[in-house]
Amino acid sequence: MAQKPAIPKGTRDFLPLEVARRTYIFDTIKNSFKKYGFAPIETPSFELSTTLMGKYGEEGDRLVFRIMNSGEKMKKADIEALQANNLPRFANSLAEKVLRYDLTVPFARFVVQHQNDLSFPFKRYQIQPVWRADRPGHGRYQEFFQCDADVVGSDSLVYEVDFVMLFDEVLTSLGIPDFTVKINNRKILSGIAEVSGESDKIIDITVAIDKLDKIGEEGVVKELLEKGVSESAISKIQPLFTISGSTEERLQQMKAFLTESEIGLKGIEELEYVLAQVNELGVQRATIEFDVTLARGLNYYTGAIFEVKANGVKMGSICGGGRYDDLTGLFGMKGMSGVGISFGADRIYDVLTELELFPKETDLGLTLLFVNFGEKEQAHCMRLVHQCRKAGIDSEIYPSNAKMQKQMKYANDRGVQFVALIGEEEMNKGIVNVKNMETGEQVALETDKLISFFQK
Repeated sequence: MAQKPAIPKGTRDFLPLEVARRTYIFDTIKNSFKKYGFAPIETPSFELSTTLMGKYGEEGDRLVFRIMNSGEKMKKADIEALQANNLPRFANSLAEKVLRYDLTVPFARFVVQHQNDLSFPFKRYQIQPVWRADRPGHGRYQEFFQCDADVVGSDSLVYEVDFVMLFDEVLTSLGIPDFTVKINNRKILSGIAEVSGESDKIIDITVAIDKLDKIGEEGVVKELLEKGVSESAISKIQPLFTISGSTEERLQQMKAFLTESEIGLKGIEELEYVLAQVNELGVQRATIEFDVTLARGLNYYTGAIFEVKANGVKMGSICGGGRYDDLTGLFGMKGMSGVGISFGADRIYDVLTELELFPKETDLGLTLLFVNFGEKEQAHCMRLVHQCRKAGIDSEIYPSNAKMQKQMKYANDRGVQFVALIGEEEMNKGIVNVKNMETGEQVALETDKLISFFQK
């Protein structure tokens, strides 16, 4: 019995209509990236495990897909680690390569490796797939595209302002009517840990706080206790979970809380600058909101943190990012500050689909299909198809003299915009009947006017 075809969970096939819609998203994002001065690069789909592992924190490392060694390299398996139940070390010995988890760490590797070929500040954009061994679910895939823009070589807050404006421009261009750009600063989170007396627990605290909207206050408290954060520290942190008011009011409350923390106040100062500049420039549709619980759970953020959500849609964040002052330092290049953002194209696709926001033109298929009436007519139409293609008009002829009903069904299934009908009579008169498949309107054109008709 033949095996039933299937694909791994968390992955998808894309039909022509879906590819056209995804291309629309990518092109919209790419156009804005270029407008803001970013240049394109690409990196391999897989990296050395030493490049990625240990860069995303314990939780992130668990989600990295490993590529098992093959051939003679299988003999390098660390059996002693397996016998000692040291599974991470054993797994590393089986896999020297891993699929990239995101585009940011590979970008840091890229910058260090090609530093002599780049001019700084270096602004790049990258649109490529990434892989995560996450539990598949609504809006959560194991293979998905990221659309990243990063700047390295400058600590100027001008770029944080640019990125907020980029969020607004791209999502407005895509037609999303209501979305919120949440912003925080890792220095504020460090200040919270400092004020609570648990500076050495900054990672545990931020990872737990970042889950507030998923597991609730009780779940966060439970996780903090499990991570060894003291009850007295938790009691100091807990009121921040329900901080309320406008962004300005929340910042004032945080200033009062962080009075004794220099780094925390520095984070607020940076946030206030970014928010003031964005307010001065003016956004189109975005709601900008300070969220003290926003942490994004990644270890390499050191300054601003961004997250964007589409309002009115049951979906996680559709964009995110932040500043990472020493990411290239992981590869031996110190003092190279960077900041970047990522658009989650797959989640944006789901949002546009749910809200029915794709422009009609993205759903249009083949421009012109010639109906096949027989051998002589086919030969005549093939010459016209060739001329249309040379003129940049996508066109084809139905491959056989099938019944009209079958050919028209094919045209409808393909989303054909116009059908050309040329029988023996039309050939003799030197005309072509062109039917608009949406309106049903039909016009008779002289054959030599066909191309100009579509070029208009």
